[in-house]
Amino acid sequence: MQNNRFYITTAIPYVNAQPHIGFALELIQADAIARYRRMLGDDVRYVNGSDENALKNVRAAEKAGVSVQDFVDEHAKRFQELSDPQVLNISNDDFIRTTEERHVRGAQKLWGACKAEDIYKKTYEGLYCVGCEEFKTPKELVDGLCPEHKTAPESVSEENYFFKLSNYGTQLLELIESGKLAILPNSRKNEITSFIREGLVDFSISRSVARAKGWGIDVPGDPSQKMYVWFDALTNYITALGYADDAELFQHYWKENDQRVHLVGKGVTRFHAVYWPATLLSAGLPIPSTLLVHGYVTVDGEKISKSLGNGIDPYAAVEQYRTDVVRYFLLREIPSGEDGDFSFEKLKARYAGDLANGLGNLVQRTLVLAQTKIGDTFTWDLPEDHRSEHWKLVHADEEYHAAFQEFRLHDAVADVWKKIATVNQYINEEKPWALQNTEEQRKVLLQATGMIVHITWLLQPFMPETAQSIFKLFGIEPIKELTSDTVLHIEKGEGLFPRLS
Repeated sequence: MQNNRFYITTAIPYVNAQPHIGFALELIQADAIARYRRMLGDDVRYVNGSDENALKNVRAAEKAGVSVQDFVDEHAKRFQELSDPQVLNISNDDFIRTTEERHVRGAQKLWGACKAEDIYKKTYEGLYCVGCEEFKTPKELVDGLCPEHKTAPESVSEENYFFKLSNYGTQLLELIESGKLAILPNSRKNEITSFIREGLVDFSISRSVARAKGWGIDVPGDPSQKMYVWFDALTNYITALGYADDAELFQHYWKENDQRVHLVGKGVTRFHAVYWPATLLSAGLPIPSTLLVHGYVTVDGEKISKSLGNGIDPYAAVEQYRTDVVRYFLLREIPSGEDGDFSFEKLKARYAGDLANGLGNLVQRTLVLAQTKIGDTFTWDLPEDHRSEHWKLVHADEEYHAAFQEFRLHDAVADVWKKIATVNQYINEEKPWALQNTEEQRKVLLQATGMIVHITWLLQPFMPETAQSIFKLFGIEPIKELTSDTVLHIEKGEGLFPRLS
């Protein structure tokens, strides 16, 4: 099956607290990939959403003294609004809530689609971390605490339904090692294959109604049980496409599509690389093609999380520095598959060095020089034989595309900034303001303009609003290359990145 369809999702966050900058990173990374694929002409669908059936949401609502439904409604709205153009400017096509009827019906359908022999009921006793919404084995704990949430798990004993994960170890290993389920970066792939080789243990896929406090999706045919939140939540990737009704979107982007991509944080890799594909295999459905795993955003080396209470509000960051500045910083500063540290000091330094003095200065001085030496309106008629080595460097895009394919978004951004430096160097060397020959002046400025337009095209996945502004300043629609009949209409405007006070 070969087509240009591309389906990408993010993990859906619990809505028990306000969003933090770590989740903003995930949204922005997925958005950059979605915008890049659209830029290539692919048929893209990008979905995010909210996980609302967790026990931690119930407890947070109880603590707040409101109904669970009112609580998740309020908090889901806050997560949904992150995608707004004035916040993170995320180009998602849908937002799926796991309390929606389309999701409830789809999760119950998937339960029923799994092989009968893969689901069984038994009494279980274990240690449950509410933060992870997962049973932990003693060897996974550090000094008796969950290493992720720094809390002691609760001892739980009850009768639940279990999924025979142990049936799928060999098949999952073959899929991962063959690349049919690609996991990037490679270090995450190695972690998962090691985990599978240790032997997979069947996992609980339901909770008693009493322990779930009546909240969640009913297990089909058993009113005493609610679905385990992970079994229900992972299903969102297909319920958002209309799996419940076998809708056209489900056919188009899941069943008949080669590229089914999940972008998730490293803390939930196991659920997405093991539990989710095993469930799909049991139900006779295609598995994801690719799992992209990002690291954590840290503050002073500590993971940002709602449970630790050290989150940075993405709304506040955007209000202070603007959407594209925050997008740029997170994509450039945080290595895509690894941890990276956030601080407003680093953000301010990137703003001054990379944006104001780098990209902003390049665009502004080229605009002013072109307007002064050529005019407000002119045709871009640069002779092909006048294109320099700098031109060739700017138009060499192999590293940019390879970085996207290999989930190295930070390297793709860095490549664009190498090109920006190249054009700045070209202008400094040619000194068009000092040339006496007006034709030579014109050729230098046309070449600089052509290189900036190409850079702006490549900038679109990362800083879409800034790219649009640059195209507008040159009086053209978004275009990859200028041609001999392109007419530019230079507009006067404020600098792209004003100096910070």
